[in-house]
Amino acid sequence: MMGPAHSLSGAAVWLGVGAATAAAGHPMPWPVLVVGALICAGAALAPDLDHKSATISRAFGPVSRALCEIVDKLSYAVYKATKTRADARRSGGHRTLTHTWVWAVLCGAGASVLAVTGGRWAVLAILFVHLVLAVEGLLWRAARMSSDVLVWLLGATSAWILAGVLDQPGNGSGWLFTAPGQEYLWLGLPIVLGALVHDIGDALTVSGCPILWPIPVGGKRWYPVGPPKGMRFRAGSWVELKVLMPAFMLLGGVGGAAALNFI
Repeated sequence: MMGPAHSLSGAAVWLGVGAATAAAGHPMPWPVLVVGALICAGAALAPDLDHKSATISRAFGPVSRALCEIVDKLSYAVYKATKTRADARRSGGHRTLTHTWVWAVLCGAGASVLAVTGGRWAVLAILFVHLVLAVEGLLWRAARMSSDVLVWLLGATSAWILAGVLDQPGNGSGWLFTAPGQEYLWLGLPIVLGALVHDIGDALTVSGCPILWPIPVGGKRWYPVGPPKGMRFRAGSWVELKVLMPAFMLLGGVGGAAALNFI
């Protein structure tokens, strides 16, 4: 799928999680709902860090472009080192390592550890990166028309404000993990979910997605998981634009309203 659809799906999933926790009698504080949805929307773009033309490659200028080059080469090296004879020949690393559950879990766990051990500045860095990506995905038309600096300023300002809101007592810094010293440990959860939602979205397209690596399926370690081929679609097709994106917006709205006890 394309960047906007990925971001919408990420936000919708976190809002759905908020609705589920509210129904279970453990509602999220509203700052956790909002910040988690934005992080999940941004994290839903991150697996395309292996693609030179993806939205994330443009998000941070030369830094993200260089990082995409490195991740592409790393992913391709891992693919070659772990593929079986049944796996297809490839010339690059797109839709390999960064499109697996292993990558999603490692990114989420790394963010959680960084947030807990790095203090406020680490939390601000995590928020900044994901809020910039969320702007690039959810407000992609405006982001394309404006300068990168304006998007970065919006991300930095939003990160500073939202971190201040979360720091207030009862607003969610200690949500879910309540022991002393575990503040912001939950920040890794929307990152894991965002990456997995990205992978599931790509699995619906023609090429499928090797989400299950390194678990072998049918003799392939990089098996392209997906529905029957007749149910798949091409990225950017009318199915994505006219069906899935409106569905994500509707489901996200319903989930958010339920999470806040409006319905």
